[in-house]
Amino acid sequence: MERKATVNRTTKETDISVTLNLDGNGKSSIETGIGFFNHMLEGFTKHGFFDLDMRIKGDLQVDGHHSVEDAGIVLGTAIREALGDKSGIRRYGSCILPMDDALALCAVDLCGRPYFVFDCDFTVEKVGYLDTELVREFFYAVSYSAGMNLHIKMLSGTNNHHMIEAIFKAFARALDEATGKDARIKDVLSTKGSL
Repeated sequence: MERKATVNRTTKETDISVTLNLDGNGKSSIETGIGFFNHMLEGFTKHGFFDLDMRIKGDLQVDGHHSVEDAGIVLGTAIREALGDKSGIRRYGSCILPMDDALALCAVDLCGRPYFVFDCDFTVEKVGYLDTELVREFFYAVSYSAGMNLHIKMLSGTNNHHMIEAIFKAFARALDEATGKDARIKDVLSTKGSL
């Protein structure tokens, strides 16, 4: 059974459509209106082996905040819906990923309880047209909408482009591991019987 979800969300600030296939092969078609954000989501898709179609029309004349935060809300919702009852998934995933000077750690628990830790300090306000402070806002929104425990930590790094890209790729790898199936898991990986 294909683990796929389509989510649409329209407010006075953004109009977003996302289709996510957790069992894809890394294909993406992404248009957020923010070039560097497109690039990061394409990397997430490729390195997580997800198929992602995302279209955002946002109030970029204000700034990128609403578009990026709402993208996280919609993507997190799509992850949660695509997972269904979470039968057979590994639940946990983690990755320490290097990108030149940057070394990022990401750990995921698809437990149904949102919790978010972000330990990363950027040294510039923008990379391309993406405000660096919005990286935290995006992943916060993903974690709470998906109902996942998400920890992101920058272990080292000096180049902000590399640091952000390492975070997105580490998240992709960790999420791919957590959503992956394990034949030994017959229902859900929890003593409570539900996730």
